[in-house]
Amino acid sequence: MNIHESEKIAGTLEDLGYSMCESTEDADIIVFNTCCIRDNAEKRALGNIGAIKHLKKAKPGLIIAVVGCMTQQDGAGLNLRAKYPYVDIVLGTNNLFELESCIKKIKQSGNKSVLIDPNEYPQVLENEKIYRTSGCNAWLNIMYGCNNFCTYCIVPYVRGRERSRKMANIIDEFKSLLDQGYKEITLLGQNVNSYGHDLSDGSNFATLLEKISQINGKYRVRFMTSHPKDLNREVIDIIAQSSNICNNIHLPIQSGSNKILKLMNRHYTREYYLDTVEAIKSKIPDCGITTDLMVGFPYEEEQDFEDTLDIVRRVKYSSAFTFIYSIRKGTKAAQMPQISPQVSKERITRLIAEQNKVTKELSKGYEGKSYEILCEDNAPKKDGYVCGRTDSGRMVTFKGDKSLIGSFVNVTIEKSQSASLFGKITEEE
Repeated sequence: MNIHESEKIAGTLEDLGYSMCESTEDADIIVFNTCCIRDNAEKRALGNIGAIKHLKKAKPGLIIAVVGCMTQQDGAGLNLRAKYPYVDIVLGTNNLFELESCIKKIKQSGNKSVLIDPNEYPQVLENEKIYRTSGCNAWLNIMYGCNNFCTYCIVPYVRGRERSRKMANIIDEFKSLLDQGYKEITLLGQNVNSYGHDLSDGSNFATLLEKISQINGKYRVRFMTSHPKDLNREVIDIIAQSSNICNNIHLPIQSGSNKILKLMNRHYTREYYLDTVEAIKSKIPDCGITTDLMVGFPYEEEQDFEDTLDIVRRVKYSSAFTFIYSIRKGTKAAQMPQISPQVSKERITRLIAEQNKVTKELSKGYEGKSYEILCEDNAPKKDGYVCGRTDSGRMVTFKGDKSLIGSFVNVTIEKSQSASLFGKITEEE
């Protein structure tokens, strides 16, 4: 979501005549697009903002803007301006569309801007300028905001309530991306399965997926993120029936303990989650399921953590994003008794080790088999090699040059190393 938002910011800057530069020292304008989902992300942003104070002093005409989730928090915008007076523009998530006018204003009159709109239902913008940076892949917002209010999460407070784009506009943008040559398009939303709930025309995520999958062409569709309570059987059936929608579902469970799930306000049980996973695997046997897992949530005891390890063993995730719970001011969990950092660190180490065992086991199952790969980029630190993903989302490295990027090739997996797969292009008969 933040990557795509940065593409929109870059699109605005490009439209104003700016172009990318390699270093901050060469920049005429620097925009920090911030995140506050975890404490370390916020601290890192503030550290980076502080680190360019000397640039502003040496180059007074440099424009510095700070935008995004961190600034949308209650009182954060004004506090930021007070602590970092050399920042010229501060915009909340609801005010990003005003970046262009704020830049023009400071260039014309020198007047700085702090704009933080607290509206819980900000307008849904269309036809935004986008400077895409993800190669043959493209991001496409289908909705914004979140209604779930998980007790650990700041997102509903800084992103507002769920607002869906009209289906016709989404499909038009999707077709335009295909016309521009993009081969993989990822539909974005805090909870894509809630798409259409706020519209009066009967739109829903299953119908959107079905209509998109019927568009002519050779392409892939991915989506994120799915909330387990809203991933229904109709969506699973459409994925199973479509040749264009990837067999890859990101399904964050957060915890395997019913006690912790209730404290998190997740609105499902481990049993319900496992039933959903079984439904996926019965209809889409080769589906790559990934997840988010959190340890150290308030009141988490050893048995709760063991329940999470049990979920990892049962589901056999392709991969998992693992986190230690991070206190977010303004959320309900911040008021709960916190467990010790030492316990959290010990548990995250055990969790990562367990998931690595599962991933290594699954990787072995790919060896000797051939898969269609969308070649995405040159392989990092490996000259003469490129990389791309299977339909199920696994990254594969194989010999080839940049001319393959953006094309589909068949690759036979020769070996695996934990999460990494290595193969060779299958010779056509």
